[in-house]
Amino acid sequence: MGSHTMSHLARSYVKFLNQAKASNLGQVRHMSGADHGDGWKLWKKIFFAGAIPVIILSHVNAFGMSDGSEHVPPPFIPYDHLRIRTKGFPWGDGNHSLIHNAHMNSLPDGYEETEH
Repeated sequence: MGSHTMSHLARSYVKFLNQAKASNLGQVRHMSGADHGDGWKLWKKIFFAGAIPVIILSHVNAFGMSDGSEHVPPPFIPYDHLRIRTKGFPWGDGNHSLIHNAHMNSLPDGYEETEH
Protein backbone atom coordinates (compact mmCIF):
# COMPACT_ATOMS: atom_id res chain seq x y z
CA MET A 1 0.00 0.00 0.00
CA GLY A 2 1.19 3.46 -0.74
CA SER A 3 1.38 6.29 1.77
CA HIS A 4 -1.58 8.02 0.07
CA THR A 5 -3.79 4.95 0.70
CA MET A 6 -2.71 4.68 4.34
CA SER A 7 -3.37 8.37 5.05
CA HIS A 8 -6.79 8.13 3.37
CA LEU A 9 -7.59 5.05 5.49
CA ALA A 10 -6.53 6.88 8.68
CA ARG A 11 -8.64 9.97 7.80
CA SER A 12 -11.73 7.90 7.03
CA TYR A 13 -11.32 5.97 10.29
CA VAL A 14 -11.08 9.20 12.31
CA LYS A 15 -14.15 10.55 10.46
CA PHE A 16 -16.05 7.35 11.26
CA LEU A 17 -15.14 7.58 14.97
CA ASN A 18 -16.24 11.22 15.16
CA GLN A 19 -19.59 10.40 13.55
CA ALA A 20 -20.13 7.44 15.84
CA LYS A 21 -19.34 9.56 18.90
CA ALA A 22 -21.70 12.35 17.81
CA SER A 23 -24.58 9.98 17.06
CA ASN A 24 -24.33 8.24 20.46
CA LEU A 25 -24.23 11.38 22.64
CA GLY A 26 -27.97 11.41 23.25
CA GLN A 27 -28.19 7.70 24.05
CA VAL A 28 -27.68 6.33 27.53
CA ARG A 29 -26.35 2.80 27.78
CA HIS A 30 -27.45 0.75 30.75
CA MET A 31 -24.53 -1.38 31.85
CA SER A 32 -24.35 -3.80 34.75
CA GLY A 33 -22.95 -1.09 37.02
CA ALA A 34 -26.17 0.91 36.82
CA ASP A 35 -28.53 1.18 39.75
CA HIS A 36 -30.99 -1.70 39.67
CA GLY A 37 -33.20 -0.35 42.41
CA ASP A 38 -34.65 -3.02 44.61
CA GLY A 39 -33.40 -6.06 42.73
CA TRP A 40 -31.54 -7.28 45.79
CA LYS A 41 -34.85 -7.60 47.64
CA LEU A 42 -36.07 -10.09 45.05
CA TRP A 43 -32.96 -12.23 45.48
CA LYS A 44 -33.24 -12.01 49.25
CA LYS A 45 -36.82 -13.32 49.05
CA ILE A 46 -35.78 -16.07 46.63
CA PHE A 47 -32.99 -17.10 49.02
CA PHE A 48 -35.20 -17.31 52.09
CA ALA A 49 -38.21 -18.83 50.28
CA GLY A 50 -36.27 -21.21 48.06
CA ALA A 51 -32.72 -21.95 49.11
CA ILE A 52 -33.22 -22.28 52.88
CA PRO A 53 -36.08 -24.84 52.58
CA VAL A 54 -34.07 -26.83 50.02
CA ILE A 55 -31.09 -26.94 52.40
CA ILE A 56 -33.30 -28.03 55.31
CA LEU A 57 -35.07 -30.74 53.27
CA SER A 58 -31.74 -32.03 51.96
CA HIS A 59 -30.40 -32.26 55.51
CA VAL A 60 -33.51 -34.16 56.66
CA ASN A 61 -33.24 -36.51 53.68
CA ALA A 62 -29.54 -37.19 54.21
CA PHE A 63 -29.46 -37.55 57.99
CA GLY A 64 -33.01 -37.85 59.31
CA MET A 65 -34.38 -40.50 56.98
CA SER A 66 -31.35 -42.77 57.14
CA ASP A 67 -32.14 -46.46 57.55
CA GLY A 68 -28.69 -47.49 58.73
CA SER A 69 -27.87 -49.57 55.67
CA GLU A 70 -24.80 -47.48 54.94
CA HIS A 71 -23.15 -49.02 58.01
CA VAL A 72 -23.44 -52.57 56.66
CA PRO A 73 -20.38 -53.50 54.60
CA PRO A 74 -20.99 -54.99 51.17
CA PRO A 75 -20.60 -58.77 50.90
CA PHE A 76 -17.05 -59.98 50.40
CA ILE A 77 -16.46 -61.76 47.09
CA PRO A 78 -12.86 -62.95 46.62
CA TYR A 79 -12.28 -61.91 43.01
CA ASP A 80 -8.80 -62.75 41.72
CA HIS A 81 -8.25 -59.35 40.12
CA LEU A 82 -9.04 -57.28 43.23
CA ARG A 83 -6.88 -56.54 46.29
CA ILE A 84 -3.67 -57.85 44.71
CA ARG A 85 -0.66 -57.28 46.99
CA THR A 86 2.61 -57.94 45.18
CA LYS A 87 4.46 -55.67 47.59
CA GLY A 88 3.42 -54.60 51.05
CA PHE A 89 2.61 -51.02 51.98
CA PRO A 90 5.57 -49.22 53.61
CA TRP A 91 3.64 -48.56 56.84
CA GLY A 92 2.12 -50.74 59.51
CA ASP A 93 1.88 -54.44 58.73
CA GLY A 94 2.00 -53.77 54.97
CA ASN A 95 -1.48 -55.11 54.36
CA HIS A 96 -3.56 -52.03 55.28
CA SER A 97 -3.71 -48.96 53.02
CA LEU A 98 -2.95 -45.54 54.46
CA ILE A 99 -6.64 -44.63 54.69
CA HIS A 100 -7.89 -48.11 55.60
CA ASN A 101 -11.31 -48.37 57.20
CA ALA A 102 -11.68 -51.73 58.92
CA HIS A 103 -15.47 -51.59 58.65
CA MET A 104 -15.77 -50.82 54.92
CA ASN A 105 -12.45 -51.85 53.31
CA SER A 106 -11.68 -55.53 53.03
CA LEU A 107 -8.27 -57.15 53.03
CA PRO A 108 -7.29 -59.80 50.43
CA ASP A 109 -8.73 -62.53 52.65
CA GLY A 110 -11.93 -60.73 53.77
CA TYR A 111 -13.12 -58.17 56.27
CA GLU A 112 -11.42 -57.74 59.62
CA GLU A 113 -13.35 -58.98 62.60
CA THR A 114 -14.13 -55.87 64.63
CA GLU A 115 -16.63 -55.23 67.39
CA HIS A 116 -19.08 -52.34 66.99
